[in-house]
Amino acid sequence: MTTTTFNAEDDANVLRKAMKGLGTDEDAIIQVLGHRSNAQRQEIKKVYSTMFARSLVKDLKSELGGTFEKVVLAMMQPTTKYDAMELNRAMKGLGTDEDVLIEIMCSRTNDELREVIQAYEKKFMAPLEKKLKEETSGDFKKLMVSLSMCGRLEGEAVDQEKAEADAKRLYAAGEKRWGTDEAVFNSILVLQSYPQLRAVFEQYAKITKKDIEDSIKSEMSGDLKAGMLTIVQVVKNRAKYFAVKLYNSMKGAGTNDDDLIRIIVSRSDKDIEAIKAEFQKLYGKSLGQFIKDDTSGDYKKILLALINEN
Repeated sequence: MTTTTFNAEDDANVLRKAMKGLGTDEDAIIQVLGHRSNAQRQEIKKVYSTMFARSLVKDLKSELGGTFEKVVLAMMQPTTKYDAMELNRAMKGLGTDEDVLIEIMCSRTNDELREVIQAYEKKFMAPLEKKLKEETSGDFKKLMVSLSMCGRLEGEAVDQEKAEADAKRLYAAGEKRWGTDEAVFNSILVLQSYPQLRAVFEQYAKITKKDIEDSIKSEMSGDLKAGMLTIVQVVKNRAKYFAVKLYNSMKGAGTNDDDLIRIIVSRSDKDIEAIKAEFQKLYGKSLGQFIKDDTSGDYKKILLALINEN
């Protein structure tokens, strides 16, 4: 993603030249912004403002259009602020896009979520927890609110005895009884660390001869099921989870641009290479080739740059 020699002043000059006068040099914008880390783009923003007394984001917005503009503007936000903006978009107006809430709330670490919550409250002048309570209901609301507490026990050693006990609790709360005690699933899946949960899932499979995902599918429904499955899938293999999400955004007729953009922009600095490897393994075709087949023009070029294939 990053270039070996980064100079924010040089990059700012290239960007100003690309947007000055008649016409816009989109390729120059792609070559600079598409090959910088998010932190470097934030530095370019500051230097650009200092050098030219202009807002880089406003200039980009006035010069670009369509899905290309949408990607570039997403890239120019700090990652956690972008997550906060996506959460707001998912809850804005009539209806709620629960899939976006699930993806962000169920896949981020404690530290990431804390920063997202701070960014949300700073940008929208309201607590994220309060908004989640207003926009969701039932056991799904409990899951979202629990995740917003950022209380997952990270960094603790795996306790096999506890893992076995929790696996038995999950079995007793689901497969073993009539109806499901969702609160038990919520308390374990939201609180325990990822390594601890992997141990729980192993014990669960030994006790029940069934994968935890299959049990959740049979015991739950709707948004709660989707949220719980997302936590399990992220715990097992975060890169695979995002690879599947990317495939689903592009398969069939039409492309879900919002999902495609959000995932690539938010993961480009983190684990995009692992996601690409999982994508190839799952679908026998590279993520880059899927993007080439499904998108066009500058939109395609910037996405390929973000996944290090341009």
